[in-house]
Amino acid sequence: MNAPFQEIALLLAAAAGIGALAIKLRQPLILAYIVVGILAGPVGLGWVTAHDPLDLLAQVGVAVLLFTVGLKLDLHLVRRLGAVALATGLGQLFFTILFGYLIGLALGMDQLKAIYVAVALTFSSTIIIVKLLSDKKELDSLHGRIAVGFLIVQDIAVVIAMMAMSSLNMAEAGGAAATLGMIALKLAIAGLLLVVAMRHVLPRLLDLVARSQELLMLFAIGWGVALATLGEAMGFSKEVGAFLAGFSLATSPYREAMSNRLSPVRDFLLLFFFLDLGAKLEFQAFEGQILSAMVLSGFVLIGNPLIVMAIMGYMGYRKRTGFMAGLTVAQISEFSIVFIAMGVTLGHVGGDALGLVTLVGLTTISICTYMVLNSQALYARLKPWLRMFERRKPFRELMASADAGAAPEVILFGLGRYGGRLMQRLREQGVATLGVDFDPETVRRTRHRGLDVRFGDAEDAELPAGLPLAQIRWIVSTLSDASVNCALMAALRANGYTGRAAVAAHSEADARLLKKAGVDLVFHPYQDAADFAADMLQRSLQEIPT
Repeated sequence: MNAPFQEIALLLAAAAGIGALAIKLRQPLILAYIVVGILAGPVGLGWVTAHDPLDLLAQVGVAVLLFTVGLKLDLHLVRRLGAVALATGLGQLFFTILFGYLIGLALGMDQLKAIYVAVALTFSSTIIIVKLLSDKKELDSLHGRIAVGFLIVQDIAVVIAMMAMSSLNMAEAGGAAATLGMIALKLAIAGLLLVVAMRHVLPRLLDLVARSQELLMLFAIGWGVALATLGEAMGFSKEVGAFLAGFSLATSPYREAMSNRLSPVRDFLLLFFFLDLGAKLEFQAFEGQILSAMVLSGFVLIGNPLIVMAIMGYMGYRKRTGFMAGLTVAQISEFSIVFIAMGVTLGHVGGDALGLVTLVGLTTISICTYMVLNSQALYARLKPWLRMFERRKPFRELMASADAGAAPEVILFGLGRYGGRLMQRLREQGVATLGVDFDPETVRRTRHRGLDVRFGDAEDAELPAGLPLAQIRWIVSTLSDASVNCALMAALRANGYTGRAAVAAHSEADARLLKKAGVDLVFHPYQDAADFAADMLQRSLQEIPT
């Protein structure tokens, strides 16, 4: 089999089949896809020969994933969680490198190899963790946001580490300092260009493309991939560039619409990343590495989460938040393998180090996947032993909760004349309400009135996944199309909404259809308005003397 199209078609069919088996056996899909890659790779059936197309699709998938992650990190969130993300990320890097280096020396490694392996153990896979948190709908949770923050810190650190290790080959004494200075200069230039784009270019451009949902999605993918390419050209990674592309749009009112539209595209393309990861494994490099890999895997699976929990506990977070965030660093990244491979190319370490880190990666990714997916059960069992990781008063988490403001009790779809007036009245009555509308102009006007509103299309089945449904008591829709309202109700229930629903109907037939769809309360705007007007006229006539 030589044709790339045929190979990819076969891989998709195999992934679907083994994925269905994994679902039946209640196993993680990520591991199923990696297994398909291993079976199809050189150590298995040897199906995969067109590595370049597979790798290209995988890279686009990673860029889209990091772009959607950046969309979630708005400036307010960075100001509130940036300190803990930076402290946790850097603290975990420091302690993991220190203890990893000592463990490497104890296992008989020379100093340079021990440094390389220790640095490789610090990097956790942003791609895998974001996918797992997204599947569990925990990306918007406190621990999810903190985890994404320090994982991005790690992604930036791996770029700096690779550049710094490359500078070891420079003959000039000031080579390392020059490299770090160049990195700082490039970061400053990239930051300046991003700020200019965010303030003066992107808002107007988004207002234009948002008139078409298809064009909005196309622009999002194009912007993410373009900045990923630019990031790589500037000496950073594609991942950092794609993340910054998403971050530049994080304050836009259209970010939820872009995120929801990109979700199925992201999941499809990420399939190729996991297939490619499995297909590149070479098991012959694992010979003689089993004992060392077991020791280092145990350190990553246990030591890294403990380090994160200790730092977050000291900074004033609850033990549950620290535990959930700590589980996300219980594996090493695909960047770890790339980092060691770079060391082999530079002649700093041998091929045995690459085989060792690859085996640690395969082990920790597999086990960590189960740990994250079963985090609630793990926490329930370990909770009595985690008290040492929480202050008597977790002040920072209490402040974070206070800063969050009042959570909405009502979500209102449709902010036209009727819906906009309804939302204004709810606000005046002290009811925290989140508005959703697909018209960019309406969203902008409503925001200028100080109301909480998001851009979103009620016909988008992915929209409810990005809404805070857990604390919502009422869903209200003023949309005129009964079929759209019925589809919206079905999508909300599919995403776990258990509250009540009120919908506007413009005919008795629509009202019957909505009642059948499970709507609790049906409004009749025209009928109610006519009745109210008639009552006002009647009262006025009674007040006028005859």
